[in-house]
Amino acid sequence: MKVLRVNARTHEVTTEPVPASWQRLGGRGLLARILLDEVDAKCDPLGAGNKLIFAPGLLVGHMLSSTDRISVGGKSPLTGGIKEANAGGRTGLHMTHMGVHALIVEDKPEGDDWWVLHLSLNGARWEKADDLKGLGVYETAPKLLEKYGEKVAIALIGPGGEMGMKSAGIQNLDKDKIPSRIAARGGLGAVMGSKRIKAIVFDNAGGQKPPIVHAEAFKVAQKDYTKSVMEHPQSVTYRDYGTAAMTQLTQRFAAIPVHNFSRGTFDDVEKIGGEALREFTLTRGKPSDPSHACMAGCTIKCSNVFGGEDGKIIVSPLEYETIGLMGSNLDINSLDAIGRLNWHVNDLGLDSIEVGAALGVAAEAGLMQWGSETDAQKLLDEIRAGTELGKILGDGAVAVGKKYNIERVPVVKGQAMSAYEPRSIKGTGVTYATTPQGADHTCGLTIRAQVNHLDPNTQIEVSRNAQFNMAGYDTLGACIFAGFGYAATPDGVVKRLLAARYGWEDLPDNILQALGKETIKLEREFNRRAGFTKEDDRIPKWMMDEAIPENGSVFDVPAEQLDGIFDGIE
Repeated sequence: MKVLRVNARTHEVTTEPVPASWQRLGGRGLLARILLDEVDAKCDPLGAGNKLIFAPGLLVGHMLSSTDRISVGGKSPLTGGIKEANAGGRTGLHMTHMGVHALIVEDKPEGDDWWVLHLSLNGARWEKADDLKGLGVYETAPKLLEKYGEKVAIALIGPGGEMGMKSAGIQNLDKDKIPSRIAARGGLGAVMGSKRIKAIVFDNAGGQKPPIVHAEAFKVAQKDYTKSVMEHPQSVTYRDYGTAAMTQLTQRFAAIPVHNFSRGTFDDVEKIGGEALREFTLTRGKPSDPSHACMAGCTIKCSNVFGGEDGKIIVSPLEYETIGLMGSNLDINSLDAIGRLNWHVNDLGLDSIEVGAALGVAAEAGLMQWGSETDAQKLLDEIRAGTELGKILGDGAVAVGKKYNIERVPVVKGQAMSAYEPRSIKGTGVTYATTPQGADHTCGLTIRAQVNHLDPNTQIEVSRNAQFNMAGYDTLGACIFAGFGYAATPDGVVKRLLAARYGWEDLPDNILQALGKETIKLEREFNRRAGFTKEDDRIPKWMMDEAIPENGSVFDVPAEQLDGIFDGIE
């Protein structure tokens, strides 16, 4: 395995051996190590000092079910701290088959030309991409596939990233060549845009799977893991209903965002939940599909293809987070409307969570009528046009709140909360507050924990364990839903897989949590250097004062508990 280092100013591309301290890290953990080693934490996120890093997880490359994800990282223009965003699709698999442990893009060009970076086993080449400037991802991807071949992987940005919007992500092709798998959070698409790179093409022709030291042991461990994944009841649920299955569950906990996080239940929840989504995809027929894999080899198939009554695809996928933030959060009660808005956000290359939260704040400011798809679309058109209002909206919820003097802005560390109300699911609120990543449910969702979610004094351990586990899975390259299978497989399957893959014989039994602890320790150190303090590990004050009407709950986990959550790892 090797490190590819790309200079966006000189266009020099060099190959380096993997340093010893990077060899036992991948994905999120490797990003943190590289950023801490090489990036000044006080740098301008959109300046020459920031680096954009692509890192497959430690178990990526062998089509382990739900374990071929790519992590993308850098200093976030949204939070001002460390950021990792990950996605499914082809990119991670292709990188490992090219023998790439990490791709590091550094420096910043002096001109305004746009480029496509093509990487293959034959080397690297830069090609002008000014003809692609301003195009959405759905128009850009087919042009690139026509030029570079149908079998490549592509990471690309949309107009939002080109314009440096802080909600911009990086899209990746799924197994069906659709640029729908977005490393969404934290504005990393803007970082890629600052390097003037419209797309990176990964051509793994002639490549091969990463070597396995103990092939038979790996095969046995893989078989055990796959069996656990396929038989786990949660896998069945997500295969049938996708992430939209969470809609009814959050409703029962009064934890679905409604009317800019002012309520926790939605009167029309049945119209936008997993059952309705499944019914639509089944009755409307192909190309709609309720069970779709975003990665080759995935057995869960939690993704979907959501089509309209006219037999044309509206969007793929339509996920719970988007249903919550761009649906109930805006009082919009139509899956078709949410799907259409989702398509435009995707095409712009933006994070639907951040944009949905920004639109909720905008609605509170009177910029759109609640429940109006038409008004929401007009605001998305402002973003696409790059107007002054559009740039504010594209910079996320904090920017909108600041411009229009709105207090109810659902963010932590400048990043919008995902679709789990922290006053009703307080363990997830602890995660929002204390993860180095900014408010993000994928850093440690606790809704399935067997605790009283309203009790402020039982949440710290639940969140801490979830955060360590998720940081570990992100370092492996595993999907959040793969965790059900890994946890259910007996005899320490993570340790067995890593030992067989790499020949590492000195791994602890709790290797998943060990990887998670190391990752979070590195991330917190980067944020400390960036100037973060314990005061940044807080839920917004209005959520500590304003109760959810359904259960009268505020976020009241004591500050001293938040401050001590990671005692002992630093």
